[in-house]
Amino acid sequence: MRSIWKGALTFGLVNVPVKVYSATEDHDVSLHQVHDEDGGRIRYKRTCEICGEVVAYQNIDRAYEDDGQMVVLTKEDLDALPAERSREIDVVEFVPSDQVDLLTLDKAYYLEPDSKSPKAYVLLRKTLEQTDRTAIVRFTLRQKTRLAALRVRGDVLVLQTLLWADEVREAAFDSLDEDVKISKKELELSANLVDSYSSDFDPESFVDEYQKELRTLIDAKIEAGDTFDVAETFAEEGEVEGKGGEVIDLMEALKASVERSRAKKKDAG
Repeated sequence: MRSIWKGALTFGLVNVPVKVYSATEDHDVSLHQVHDEDGGRIRYKRTCEICGEVVAYQNIDRAYEDDGQMVVLTKEDLDALPAERSREIDVVEFVPSDQVDLLTLDKAYYLEPDSKSPKAYVLLRKTLEQTDRTAIVRFTLRQKTRLAALRVRGDVLVLQTLLWADEVREAAFDSLDEDVKISKKELELSANLVDSYSSDFDPESFVDEYQKELRTLIDAKIEAGDTFDVAETFAEEGEVEGKGGEVIDLMEALKASVERSRAKKKDAG
């Protein structure tokens, strides 16, 4: 992996030099847009609406519109912002790990110690583990001030950016205001259904089927000289279960689901 950023974790008088790496990558097959008649590549040009000229990246500034007025921000303006020059990841506070809402988690980065001795890095990692705490930090990356959660994954410190509070929408649904009564038997059956599906999570057992089939389709086109029958490439899928529109009782649905799940587990065993 190649580091994308270097800086230092700071809390109190402790300074931990680190290298930052992207922890995830996109596995989607990259596709281009082409003309359906001749296969010609479709490209987008950055065209000025006033002069009509195609503008190079180095000649593009940013602008903000407010009440009909435009404020242009040059590269020099943005570079002059003090946060952009900072190379520190400042610990703001340490919070119980269960207080970090999973909904706010965003991009993840690995942190590698960047000093002759990794002692300060290991000390921070062990402290977070033993106290079951997550560090809330603030730092600047790619011209943006970011809030992030610093946590432990195995032997590595992971920095995971957080959405700001005003970026998370409120889930206000009128349908949830209704007084719904759940019986003890329904809860019991629902718990049994959950138990019948219970397992240890293994992310490697799940595959992105769309990308897998897309790759198969592309390989088939290459092998067949761009002429092939799609039906010969993908196996026909069986009929989808439960196509009927019959409305059934919740209790019956729970019972049927539990029985079906148990039967599948028994057959698999």
